[in-house]
Amino acid sequence: MKEERLDKLLAAQGTWSRREIKDFVRRGAVTVNGKNVRTADVKITTDDEVIVFGKRIALKKHLYLMMNKPMGVVSASRGDDCPTVVDLVPAELKRKGLFPAGRLDKDTTGFVLITDDGAFAHDILSPKRHIPKTYIATLDGVLTQQVADAFAGGIPLKNEDKCLPAQLTILDDHTAQVVLHEGMYHQIKRMFAACGLHVEKLHRIAMGAMLLDETLAEGQCRELTAQELELVQNRDGLKE
Repeated sequence: MKEERLDKLLAAQGTWSRREIKDFVRRGAVTVNGKNVRTADVKITTDDEVIVFGKRIALKKHLYLMMNKPMGVVSASRGDDCPTVVDLVPAELKRKGLFPAGRLDKDTTGFVLITDDGAFAHDILSPKRHIPKTYIATLDGVLTQQVADAFAGGIPLKNEDKCLPAQLTILDDHTAQVVLHEGMYHQIKRMFAACGLHVEKLHRIAMGAMLLDETLAEGQCRELTAQELELVQNRDGLKE
């Protein structure tokens, strides 16, 4: 496991600055594995027991959150006039550098993954390694097999190359499950528009093979486990 400076790893947890941590160390308020440390540049790992002012600190190099995004919230770290998904992260989970790994439109709801791990986000979103993402779409018109076939063949979008094939499963006359393997701007809405249909509601239910936790109310989030992160990275998507 990679070692890092004590002050750097502690500061990454989002509670204190590196300057504050150095001050704590000078005051003798920090122990590592039961021993007081007198220098903030001592090397540690996330497996070490670090105690600050008598409280054990759960060390995590990166944070991975699943959020059930509400309508009207922007998928960004900062927004001018609207609340962002990062704004909704509770204080106990806040840390520097959080951002949404991929975007949902302002009026689209559902699964957003929030992290401070840029390499992880690149891995699941890069064009060559893009994970499948699953949505439930509610339409204003009647769905037909012709629409499903058009999605399966890839739909040309104005001013862009043809979409990759997408899986559309008709759930009822006005509702479909859609699996995308890329992330063009307003892609699902534009694909349905090309078929003469308007999307009234759009809800993301899964990233990779990881389903949105149905116990999360809109605006709530929780940490993902290591096993759940593996499901997110599963490029085969949901099992039939």
